[in-house]
Amino acid sequence: MSTVLAASTGLDFSLTQKLFVIAMCALTAFISHLALAVFNDGVRPFMLDFIQGRSKRSATTAVSFGLSAGFIFGLGAPMALSSGVLNPWLLFLPTDILGILAPRKWLAPLLGGAWGALVVFGLGGANDVAHDLPVDFLTAMQQMSTPILFLFTLFPVLAITRQFGRPRGALAAVLELALVILTMKLWPNVFAGSLAMAAGVLLLIGLAVRKDLAQREADRAAALAAGEQISGPGQKSQESQGSQGSQGSQGSQESTVDPMASLFSTSALRLRRHLPLFMVLGAGICVLAQMHIFGGGEATSFLIAKGQYSEAAQVDFYRVFGFVPLIATTALASGAYGIAGFTLVYPIGYLLPNPLLAAVVGAVVLALEVLALSSIGKVLGKLPSVRDSSEYLRGAITETLALAILFGSLLAANVMGGGLGILVVGGLYLLNEAMGRPVVRMAAAPAAVLAGGVLLNILYWLDLFTPLKG
Repeated sequence: MSTVLAASTGLDFSLTQKLFVIAMCALTAFISHLALAVFNDGVRPFMLDFIQGRSKRSATTAVSFGLSAGFIFGLGAPMALSSGVLNPWLLFLPTDILGILAPRKWLAPLLGGAWGALVVFGLGGANDVAHDLPVDFLTAMQQMSTPILFLFTLFPVLAITRQFGRPRGALAAVLELALVILTMKLWPNVFAGSLAMAAGVLLLIGLAVRKDLAQREADRAAALAAGEQISGPGQKSQESQGSQGSQGSQGSQESTVDPMASLFSTSALRLRRHLPLFMVLGAGICVLAQMHIFGGGEATSFLIAKGQYSEAAQVDFYRVFGFVPLIATTALASGAYGIAGFTLVYPIGYLLPNPLLAAVVGAVVLALEVLALSSIGKVLGKLPSVRDSSEYLRGAITETLALAILFGSLLAANVMGGGLGILVVGGLYLLNEAMGRPVVRMAAAPAAVLAGGVLLNILYWLDLFTPLKG
C-alpha cells in the first residue's frame, strides 16, 4: 500500500464543516462541565468525587490536563496535520479540560467553541506554513501511515497470546498472515488487514466465551456434587432449622445491600435523566464521522484520508470490543459516560450516505447505549473471561500502536534529514524516556518529529543543513 495519501492533507474544510466542528466542541465542553461525560478514560474514575462534591473543579481540571496534554499536542495535533483528518484527541480531550475548568454553564460552550474555531481555522494555516518550509516535516509524517495500518493488524494476536497462551497465539498469527497475503493477492484495493483483524478478534471472543461457558458448567457440576453430599441423614434437622430461621435470614438479606450495585443503579439513573442531551451528542458525533473529516483512531485517520471508509469502519468496530467493558464499568462507577459512548457511532457514521440519516441513527445508538448500561454491566459480571479479553485487547492496541508510531516517526525522520533526522528524532524520544516520560510514550515520537522538523529548518537557515532531495 502506498504511503502517499489519496486525500489532501490541507485540512481544507467547508464553512459548514467548520461551523459544525465548532458546535460539537461547544456541546462536548458543556457536557463535560455538567460531569455527564468525558472522553479521557483515565479521567472518568475521578469524576465521582467531583460529582459528589468531594473534589473541587480546579483539582479535577488539573487531573484532566495532566492526563490529556501529552495526547493533545503529541498525538492529536501531529496526526491531524499528517493525515488531514481531525481526531478525538485533538477535539474532545481539550473540551474535557475546558468544560471542567469553566465555573459557569454558559462559559463552558463558549470555551469549547473557541477551541473548535482555533482548530479549524488555525490548524489549516499552520499546515500551509509548514508545507512551505524547506524541510516539509508534515509531508514526511505521512510515512507513519503504513507502519500504523499494518502493525495495528496484529493486536488480536498479542491479546490471544497473552490470555490463552503461545500455541493459540501462534495459530492466530499464522491465520492473520495468511489472510493478509490472500487479501493483497485477490483484493488489492482493499485494506490488507481487514479480514485478518476480523478473524483475530472473532477468534479471541470465541475462546473467551468458550472458557466462560466451560467454567459455568464446571461450577454447576461442582454445586450439584456438593448438594448431594450435604443431603442425607441430617437433611430433616436442617429443614426444621431452616423453617425456624427463615424469617431471620430473610431480614438479614434485606438488610444487606450491595453498595456497588446501589452505586451502579444511581449512576445509570443519573445518565438516563439526561437522555435527550446524550441523543443530541450521539447525533452530532455520528454526523461528524459521516462528513469524513474525522477519524476515531490512529489507523482510522489514515484510512479516512485514503478514502477507504468501509475499512475504517471495520477498524473502529473491532476497537469497540476492547473498550466496552472499560467504558461501561467506569461509567456505572462514576456517573460519567464516554463522550463518544462505546464509539459505535464512529464506524456507523463512516458508512451512512447522508448527514440527516447519520443524525437519526447516532441519536438512537447513544440512547440505546445509555438505556442498556445497567444490563451490559450485569452481563459483563457473568463473563469474566470476556471482560479480561477487553483488557488484553486494550493493552495489545496500545503496544502495537506504540511500536508502529515509533517506527513510522523514524521513517519520517529519515525522509526529513537522513541520518541527522534519525539522530534528532530518536534522540528526543530517548531523552523523553530518560526523563521519566514527561510526554506519554505513544505521543513522544510524533512530537519528536515536529520538534525535529523545526530544528532542521533552523539548521537550514543557519546554512548548517541541506534538505534531502525527493
